[in-house]
Amino acid sequence: MKLVSISPSKLIKIVESLEFIEIRQKGSHKTFTHSDGRIFTIPFHSNKDIPVGLLNKIIKDDLKLSREEFEKLL
Repeated sequence: MKLVSISPSKLIKIVESLEFIEIRQKGSHKTFTHSDGRIFTIPFHSNKDIPVGLLNKIIKDDLKLSREEFEKLL
């Protein structure tokens, strides 16, 4: 299945379900951390979806999930 862009709020719900915790927000960017030390930032522009390229990077590099695993969480 082709990866499509999603809203920041939907991505944040998924991230929080994976035990990431929001540690700060600076402007329109929210930073999350995990107990294993992973830290990353999600742009939170209420009227814009997360672009597919950035979403793919977050899934692979930051969440350490495959596309299939991520799609199950949607």
